[in-house]
Amino acid sequence: MKSTKKSTPKPAAKPAKNLNQAMPDSDIESTPQAAQEAAKSTTDYALLNSATEAEEQLHFTETDTWRVFRIMSEFVHSFEIMSKVGPAVAVFGSARMGETAPYYQDAQLVSQKLAEAGWAVITGGGPGLMEAANKGAQMGNPDPKNHMVSIGLNIELPFEQDLSPYVDTGIRFRYFFCRKTNFVKYASGFVIFPGGFGTLDELFEALTLVQTHKIQNFPIVLFGSKYWSGLLDWLKETMIPCGTILPADFEMLKVTDDADEVVRLIMEGTLTMRHPANWDRSTLPAPPVGPIPGHRKNNPRANGKKSKTSEKSSK
Repeated sequence: MKSTKKSTPKPAAKPAKNLNQAMPDSDIESTPQAAQEAAKSTTDYALLNSATEAEEQLHFTETDTWRVFRIMSEFVHSFEIMSKVGPAVAVFGSARMGETAPYYQDAQLVSQKLAEAGWAVITGGGPGLMEAANKGAQMGNPDPKNHMVSIGLNIELPFEQDLSPYVDTGIRFRYFFCRKTNFVKYASGFVIFPGGFGTLDELFEALTLVQTHKIQNFPIVLFGSKYWSGLLDWLKETMIPCGTILPADFEMLKVTDDADEVVRLIMEGTLTMRHPANWDRSTLPAPPVGPIPGHRKNNPRANGKKSKTSEKSSK
């Protein structure tokens, strides 16, 4: 005889609370609440969020007009250092893909080949694929005395993020927009590895600047056809038919899975700009005697220590 007792339905699973979120340019995760509180200590937060009138009167040197001087000093400081870098390529990618990730070895190999071809490599100076790129740049550096090949442009984050030990020359930025300007100004092209929102931010900024001719002869290379296929399909099948971008805009993107192809695309796409073949290092300012003020150099191959960021002491 079958039982007539009805089975009690299982309660619906409650949505998880306090889901962790990733910090940009970092392998750190945090709850949204902790990230929000920690972000309040950053300079970018202070700039982008209005203070009360009482707070402005108490800390008048931290108002927007006074911040202009700090922003200006950040540009002056970074331009002074980066102007001594020769032809360079910026390499972007996820901070969350460690040494066991397949793209880690790819980023290392691409950057090594770029350095061997005469390019400096600029990254965000963090872990993951950025670390791989800096490591490859050091491996491919033909002149160990040249500390302007493996460059890291670090950023102040809600949670402290160490600079990669494979960065020879590092700068610590307070403001994202100052840092982003340095990437575009001192790189002759971008190589974009798989990454998150921060990587996409750099990608679409570069596409916008090329599309509007603000920067020219600036190759943008996506590495990892499988990773980028969904985005590329959306651009081609949704944006072009809607008329929001032109087919010519889509052609700005080059996609490859081959390290040698990356070097070829960069070399061919920058012939009329800063390029190893037409770059005369004798035109650079004479290097200073001793370290650049406010700037530390380090080569972990030589002393096994972590590099330190270039950071001003003012708050």
